[in-house]
Amino acid sequence: MCYSAQIIADYRRYVRMFGANMSLREFAILFYERAEGNGTIKIPKGMEAAFAEPQSDAEREIKASIDRFRQAEKIRLEQELFAQRARFAKAEAALEIKQTKAAAESRRIATAKIDDLLRKLADLGPSLAVDGEGRIFPGWYAPVMIVQDGQRVVVPMRYRCRLPGWTEQMEKQKPGTYNARRDSLATAWRKLFGYQHGIVVISHFYENVAQHGRNVVLRFDPSPPQDLLVACLWTRTPVPGAADLWSFAAITDEPPPEIAAAGHDRCIITIKPENLDAWLNPDPTDLAALDAILDDSSRPYYEHQLAA
Repeated sequence: MCYSAQIIADYRRYVRMFGANMSLREFAILFYERAEGNGTIKIPKGMEAAFAEPQSDAEREIKASIDRFRQAEKIRLEQELFAQRARFAKAEAALEIKQTKAAAESRRIATAKIDDLLRKLADLGPSLAVDGEGRIFPGWYAPVMIVQDGQRVVVPMRYRCRLPGWTEQMEKQKPGTYNARRDSLATAWRKLFGYQHGIVVISHFYENVAQHGRNVVLRFDPSPPQDLLVACLWTRTPVPGAADLWSFAAITDEPPPEIAAAGHDRCIITIKPENLDAWLNPDPTDLAALDAILDDSSRPYYEHQLAA
C-alpha cells in the first residue's frame, strides 16, 4: 500500500461487518474543517456517500458541511476554468499571428488544465451516491477501526502517520510514514506497536513499479476477491488552535513471490478475522504474540494488471 488503495469508505460496512460504532463527532469535525477552507484535508468521495441520506441531526450536520464544501469547490473550479479558457483563447490568437514555442506551450497547458477541471467539475455532480468505496493516496483520509473504552470505533484518519513527539515540520522531513515497515516496529514505531493498533478495510491496492525502463502503476487484486483487513498503527496528535490530528500507517513486510515478480519490494500485512480482537487490543508486554499475529497474516494470492 505504498502508493494508494481502494478502501471500503462507507462506515456502515464496518458496522455490519464488525459491530463497530462510528465516531460521528470526529467525522463532523473533519468535514467542517474542510468546508472552512482547510485545503490540506483530502477525502475520497466514497466517504461522503455514507452521508448522502442522513438519518440523524449529527449526520445532517455532516451532510451540510459536505454540501458547503462542494458548492465552494464548484465556484473555485469554474473560476479557474474561465481563466484557463481565456488563456487558451489568447494562445490561439497569438498562434494565428505567429507560430511560437511559448504560445504553443501555453495552449498545451491550458488544454490539459481545462480537461482536468472539467473532469473535477463532473465529479462534483449532484449525487453523492457512489459504490461506497474510494481510492486514497498518502495524505488522504480513510475510516480506521480501533478500540476505545472497550468498544470498536470507526474514526477518520489521515493516511500518513505523525509519530509521537513529532512536529509538523519533522513530519515534512520524513514524508514516508504512511508505511510502517515490519522490521522497524521495535525501533521507529516502538511507541505505537503494542499500544495503538487499528485496521483499514480495502478491496485492492496500487503500486508504482519500474518496468522496462519506465514507471507504471499496477493494481493488485486478491484472488478470490475479498475484503482485506490491513494492519495499521495510529496516533492522535494535539494541534494548537485546531482539531486534533488523527493519522495512521499501514504495516508492510517483504512481498509474496507474485508481487516480487511484478517488480515491487513491499506488501501490506492483512489480519485474519479470528485474530482481530487480539490485534485491536494489544498487550505491550507480549510483543511476541503480536508478531505471531503478523506471521499468521491472511496471505491471498495477488493478481495484477496495469491500473486504468
